[in-house]
Amino acid sequence: MFIISIFLATLVIIPFAVKTFFPYVWMDILYLRDLLRMFGTFVSRRRRKPLFLALDRFLEQTAAHPDKLFVVFENESYSYSDTDKRSNKVANALRAHPQYKAGDTVALFTGNEPAFMFTWLALAKLGSPVALLNHNIRSKSLLHCFNCCKAKVLIAASELKEAVEDVLPSLREQGVSIYLMAKACDTPGIESFSDKVEQASDAPLPRSLRSHITLKSPAVYIYTSGTTGLPKAAVVNQTRLFVALAVLSSNGVTSGDVIYLNLPLYHTAGFIIGFIGSIETGSTIILKKKFSASQFWDDCRKHNVTVVQYIGEVLRYLCNTPKRENDKAHKVRLAIGNGVRAEIWREFLNRFGKIEVREFYASTEGNVGFVNYAGKIGAIGRVNFFHRKLFPYTLIKYDTERDEPVRDANGLCIESPKGETGLLVSKITEVAPFVGYAQNERQTEKKRLRDVLKKGDLYFNSGDLLRIDKDNFIYFQDRVGDTFRWKGENVATTEVADILTICDCVKEANVYGVQVPGHEGRIGMAAVTIKEDAQFDGSNIYSHVVSYLPSYARPRFIRMQNAVEVTGTFKQMKVKLVEEGFDPGCVQDPLYILDAREKSYMPVTAQIYGSITSGTMKL
Repeated sequence: MFIISIFLATLVIIPFAVKTFFPYVWMDILYLRDLLRMFGTFVSRRRRKPLFLALDRFLEQTAAHPDKLFVVFENESYSYSDTDKRSNKVANALRAHPQYKAGDTVALFTGNEPAFMFTWLALAKLGSPVALLNHNIRSKSLLHCFNCCKAKVLIAASELKEAVEDVLPSLREQGVSIYLMAKACDTPGIESFSDKVEQASDAPLPRSLRSHITLKSPAVYIYTSGTTGLPKAAVVNQTRLFVALAVLSSNGVTSGDVIYLNLPLYHTAGFIIGFIGSIETGSTIILKKKFSASQFWDDCRKHNVTVVQYIGEVLRYLCNTPKRENDKAHKVRLAIGNGVRAEIWREFLNRFGKIEVREFYASTEGNVGFVNYAGKIGAIGRVNFFHRKLFPYTLIKYDTERDEPVRDANGLCIESPKGETGLLVSKITEVAPFVGYAQNERQTEKKRLRDVLKKGDLYFNSGDLLRIDKDNFIYFQDRVGDTFRWKGENVATTEVADILTICDCVKEANVYGVQVPGHEGRIGMAAVTIKEDAQFDGSNIYSHVVSYLPSYARPRFIRMQNAVEVTGTFKQMKVKLVEEGFDPGCVQDPLYILDAREKSYMPVTAQIYGSITSGTMKL
């Protein structure tokens, strides 16, 4: 009897002991279960013949529930069957053009609308890789993005006609076929396309049109680190897209969920997580043309949304809206995204109710990612032994002054101890490849790091500084090198500097990001020198940056210097400039702020600085 009592007591004590000393063990086990399930699904699908792609999952879902709503946009609704047939019409219309042949790379230049989805599915059926162009870019940036993926066809939304006309001479010189999503077009060199689509058959496309595709074939090109003049086209191959199918399902999303997609479809978050992820789960997408904080919760209530996506700024914008009595009256149960600060995370939950926030870490071109499946506020993920075996990674010491990893006497990198900040690097393997950037071997090579832990090994350099705490949670610390993040967009400082130095009066430009109280990321600032025979012209520089750069990439502050400071190896010095920021009380140099009302750069006064830091002036 005594032994039985001891046994029963032990059974009671063990769960409490486990919860006390290993509080996350059950979450780790559930995560491992999901990881193994995903891996098993991936392996079984890879063995299927003929080749099984993301498109095939959409066709499976259509066959299984053809009448289920797939996408709702404003006053339009399309079932899975409707979407399938409309994509067939687009494909058959394109196939009828003599200048196009199945498999040609096509650039898609349109905003968030169902036609984006129809067209991508159509091109997938035709076996064509698709370059997803940011609809905010213009002129030089637009032409560069188009050229670096070697596209032969451009399909553009009707409202972007002027942007296309701006680069039309260059496109025509290259023999590019240009189709406008309009029923008529009177511009020579641009063909109307919507009228051809309406007249086309909705008959299914033969699988033979994509028989040339392998798992290593490019599926889409997603532009990263930029849309700032000279962006890079990250190659997302069929394997990567295939793996991306599992993103939403691995976070508990099912066919019964309704997903609110208000992030740009040309971005990884909107396209891969929102669109491609929903194909796997068979969910319904509520598509929004663009994010609107004031309409967000009304839309969620109207459409019974259960899953929302975010980047850090989205949750902050929602928290900044006026409070309402019905803030917690909605059906949203899950928010999935990245880049939210701990204090915003807490405020979001307190105000809008019991919503599971699934923060994750990933990059378009990177070969490793993390998920905060335990819900630890502020963390981007959690270290897991089995995850690390599948995708080997480590944090290494990084010298931010020299902008390079710290190496020992043998030339190898030094791993950062737990609790210390380090550069995330992940081993490039068959399971975790790094494909690189289209037509840009120099930038691709910059992301490869050799001789990391042993001679001859090869790792992907994430460019991100992270920290792992004693409980194995991972925290984002900062970005290194020439990139900072603002308004959810990556901004490459060297590319912005290149644009600035094209301006008539600017001799040199040192671009960097500075923190603003109450804002995510860093806002753009430039320390510039003026040409000897010129004067600072705020109106001229304003017109220049507006013409060449999207709003989030335009330097909001300009600091005039007599000379740009450089290191002994001629690298521009940024650390001191970043620390001094844009406080006129600390900076002795003339300071200017971009003023959209005056269409110029105007002097920064103590009053303006106070308005910014107090939050009364919006940036």
